[in-house]
Amino acid sequence: MEDKSIWYLENIDVSTIFCPNKVNGLGDNHEKRVDKNDYVYLPEQDSDTIYFISEGRVKIGSYSDDGKEITKTILSKGEVFGELSLVGQNKRQDFAMAIENVILCCVPSSTLKNLIKDHSSLSLFFMKLMGSKVIEMENRLESLVFKDSRSRIVEYLVETVDKRGERVGYEWVVRNFLTHQEIANLTATSRQTVTTVLNELRSADIITFNRKRLLVRDLDNLKAEIK
Repeated sequence: MEDKSIWYLENIDVSTIFCPNKVNGLGDNHEKRVDKNDYVYLPEQDSDTIYFISEGRVKIGSYSDDGKEITKTILSKGEVFGELSLVGQNKRQDFAMAIENVILCCVPSSTLKNLIKDHSSLSLFFMKLMGSKVIEMENRLESLVFKDSRSRIVEYLVETVDKRGERVGYEWVVRNFLTHQEIANLTATSRQTVTTVLNELRSADIITFNRKRLLVRDLDNLKAEIK
């Protein structure tokens, strides 16, 4: 399984675009540190910066009319967000919050637009990035409509292994495992349901977990739990 923690496309390492002192001519990019539970940005703020996660994790979400929080995704080291400013979004429609202390590399969207004009591979990178996020949201919607809560939770575990898992022998390790409430928010279930499903999978010796990591002992058996 390939490492998807940092995007590569046609020999472009995107970290060199975003991180300071890596690319000549990008003197206006900078590093930003955000403490746990602080916002990177809020809805209606100006959408003028693209972010690369150098360390930590960031939650992207929105608020319903009655103030309920809706979690769209949780991003980790090596991922990019805020890219809609490249396609005409002037104001943020969602929020970005640090769920642990994070270090972000930031580039103004105006600077990135100029780079894209000169580098077709960079343009392809952002096309792939936006397309993959659309597909991810469509898959989540389909899962909400057609799968029960248990299958949605198991499916999320499989996707997490696919995205961030490290193979150790016949097993897979996911470090910085999410809390049960975070998984519940992402799968439109309850924390109690997540706890029940994880404990059942642990009793079946398919997974084991703690606050720091998820260990999948048998990935094929885990996939078979999706109905």
